[in-house]
Amino acid sequence: MMNNDNQISKQTKLFGYIGEHAGASSFSAKLNKLFKANGDDVMIIPMNIREDDLYFTVTNMKKSHVNGAVIANEYVAAMPDMMDDMSMIARRSGMCDIIYKEGESLRGDIFSIRVLTETLKDIFASKIAIIGTNHYAKAFSFLSCGFEVSYFNDDLEALMTFTQEVEISHADINRIAPDMQVDLSSYDAVFDFSDFESLAMITKLPKNSFDMKNTKQFSVLRQRADELEVAYISYDDMLDKLTQKAYEEIKRS
Repeated sequence: MMNNDNQISKQTKLFGYIGEHAGASSFSAKLNKLFKANGDDVMIIPMNIREDDLYFTVTNMKKSHVNGAVIANEYVAAMPDMMDDMSMIARRSGMCDIIYKEGESLRGDIFSIRVLTETLKDIFASKIAIIGTNHYAKAFSFLSCGFEVSYFNDDLEALMTFTQEVEISHADINRIAPDMQVDLSSYDAVFDFSDFESLAMITKLPKNSFDMKNTKQFSVLRQRADELEVAYISYDDMLDKLTQKAYEEIKRS
């Protein structure tokens, strides 16, 4: 059991929290409080890693004393190339946000998207708009059973390819572009998984607007939500739920 001084013993399971600004996030502190409150001899350590050092840091975990790591959103899409094995959803989505060391191999999985779907259920949201076709959009689509989802992108051909990749038949696909006016107020929530530089084409947003950006990252959805005076929920706004889910996943490992 971890003592009151948070000292690490030879038996302590160590995890990293890897991100460009991991030390500025309260993710590690919140998760360590959960470990301590439950008497678990586990600790997570924030690791500020530059993009240039990411590959070296992650691949060298295989021979380190670290048991795994949680990955901040800016690096999740880079993880698959470094994994020896991945869960089916991680492989098909092209991202990992939690990794485990098994012997001298690394296995990648996804936990954060399950937090998104649970959050939607908590607010009784069923009609969802998804903007963009990135790895988060793919992962959400694989877990979207029970939701009525509409997809938006500036390139309809790319959007059709996306829906084929995630095996959605008769998908509701829609074009969104700077020269348009788009009203999303009929939806319960919107997720921005795009790389748009502006969302000024959106004239109305739902009551709940989400993305996976942290406070260190610029968010066009946050900007538009502020302009339209509606609620915006970021990665950092979901830290309590994210750390609880990460705790459960690490305990099962």
